[in-house]
Amino acid sequence: MIITKTSNFLHTITTFASPQIHHDSPNMIMSTAFVLSMLILVISVFFSIIKNKKQLPPGPRGLPLVGSLPFLDPELHTYFANQAQKFGPIFKLQLGNKLGIVISSPSLAKQVLKDQDMTFANRDVPAAGRAMTYGGQDIVWAPYGPEWRMLRKVCVRGMLGNQSMDAMHSLRHKEVRRMVQHVHTKIGSPVDVGEQMFLTMLNVITNMMWGGSSKGDDGRSRTTKIGAEFRQVVSDMTGLLGAPNVSDFFPSLARFDLQGIEKKMHVQFLRFDKIFDSIIEQRLKSEEEGGEDSTSASKDFLQILLKLKDDEDSKVPLTMNHLKALLM
Repeated sequence: MIITKTSNFLHTITTFASPQIHHDSPNMIMSTAFVLSMLILVISVFFSIIKNKKQLPPGPRGLPLVGSLPFLDPELHTYFANQAQKFGPIFKLQLGNKLGIVISSPSLAKQVLKDQDMTFANRDVPAAGRAMTYGGQDIVWAPYGPEWRMLRKVCVRGMLGNQSMDAMHSLRHKEVRRMVQHVHTKIGSPVDVGEQMFLTMLNVITNMMWGGSSKGDDGRSRTTKIGAEFRQVVSDMTGLLGAPNVSDFFPSLARFDLQGIEKKMHVQFLRFDKIFDSIIEQRLKSEEEGGEDSTSASKDFLQILLKLKDDEDSKVPLTMNHLKALLM
């Protein structure tokens, strides 16, 4: 129907323009060419819109400009489950200027995460995430490519391999024994088991990251102080990373940082960077002096990463920023 009307319209324009063309009117020729160009553009846009609508899954209509942002439930899993009941196992969500696709079935998850994982490997880095990971240089936000493969190799083979985990057994064992001894001193008094387990896990993680490399003249006091500061920085960073950010939904407004999240994250990032610079500097100094860290059998992540950083075998070098981002 549209094509028939278009053909009739073009025929009318041609009939109308022919006498003028016969009299060599340049203005009429330009006008006719302009009308034809605009007509072709309108038709192309029309069919493009129809084609895109057919390719996208169904979803809630939302509001102009903001999409479905005002209707999101704080409990997203409940909101997504309700939407899946209405629109099926795959549906779209317009979140500001960003279009999100939600899947909620095992078969679709297998398609995305396994069968076509390379297609969906890249992630949209939030403004706060970019600020806290040296511009997205960690394994979570780095785009798929040689750099990401290098980071994955470092994590799987270097940090999380069986040999590395076995080498850190003494670190984990030491922290568990410390917790048991602390609980033993509280005989006859109430003990918050959940809190003790949480603190023990945090201590295990920080010890696996840099072990005893932060010991100072006062023994464990400096280690405890740095560990407490590190946990506080990570807690603050996690809160900022999880906060809704206008810059993520409207990238054109990111330069203004309307909520100040990126600025706050940068402050925490500087604290984090200072902590690791101090730890790394002390570790390198200890190894140069032939301290116990250089010969210790219980290698921590920092020691493993520093060794990998010095290796020249990899085509993509492991930089100090990569190292600190991985420890983050």
